[in-house]
Amino acid sequence: MSHFLAALGIAHPLIQAPMAGTSTPALAAAVCNAGALGSIAVGAGSVPQAREAIRATRALTARPFNVNVFCHRPARADAAREAAWTRYLAPWFAESGATPPPALREIYTSFAVDDAMLAMLVAEKPAIVSFHFGLPPDAFVRALKHAGIVLLATATTLDEARQCVAAGVDAVVAQGYEAGGHRGVFDPAHDARIGTLALTRTLARRIERPVIAAGGIMDGAGIRAALALGAGAAQLGTAFVACPESAADAAYRAALLAPDARTAVTAAISGRPARGLVNRFVAEIDGANAPAIPDYPIAYDAGKALHAAAKARGSGAFGAQWAGQGVALARALPAADLVAALIAEMRG
Repeated sequence: MSHFLAALGIAHPLIQAPMAGTSTPALAAAVCNAGALGSIAVGAGSVPQAREAIRATRALTARPFNVNVFCHRPARADAAREAAWTRYLAPWFAESGATPPPALREIYTSFAVDDAMLAMLVAEKPAIVSFHFGLPPDAFVRALKHAGIVLLATATTLDEARQCVAAGVDAVVAQGYEAGGHRGVFDPAHDARIGTLALTRTLARRIERPVIAAGGIMDGAGIRAALALGAGAAQLGTAFVACPESAADAAYRAALLAPDARTAVTAAISGRPARGLVNRFVAEIDGANAPAIPDYPIAYDAGKALHAAAKARGSGAFGAQWAGQGVALARALPAADLVAALIAEMRG
């Protein structure tokens, strides 16, 4: 086992991506128990919910797992922009006999300003914590490292990766444009859209930290390719969505496994660019006539409300069905079986 894998406490160079709303303690634990690194995402929950998720995962595995937090810039409320957005969405709400929320809220607190979440993580001491959307204050990094926690951070460019290294993280997740879910870009207004292959190789050559390749990797051949480019491990998200242990609903699973599934990047669902399956939200709402989208995660308040209204009428057409460009390779297997298949394929 390499020094890097030993530091993560895993036997295989495979990480299950932390997918807010989709990954679960059961999924993470199954991946961990199969010798890879499972992850839970707590950025979309409260401190008590995050603590409960950590303890639920510990109850299912004695192995290390990753806890992911969001480090986005806190939203700037703009009542006029938010009202224009809800007016724009009103026809789609009306299809389900609903109306948009009268006001939109900042539904997630950024870890970058969440002292209570930091205190909980320091007290619970998960083996690994990962950052997405940027980095927390230096004092937060020092506190987590002092607690003995291994730190990972997502980067979409060499400059972001260098910021991660300067901050003191232990490894960098190279998130290519192929990746499903939210882009980890620090500033969503300036996305270089670099692919996984180019980004992984660049970071492997230009930063002095282990690199974890992420984006479009769905099978063992993809993992092997990432390792050949200099990555220490590969992170897969979309590959695990169809596992029975994930929280994906039936509509999400069906769309993911459909023979014509395709993906696109949109900011219309949440307020930040994210890659998901092309459903009605992506195809219709994110159009040229759309007004300015509210800040993340204020826009997500409207997106979630629209999805809930449609789902109550039996439609999954407005869900946040995040998926990467390798979606055609998705397969529905229990997580442990998927890990075993991926490692067997990687070994050829």
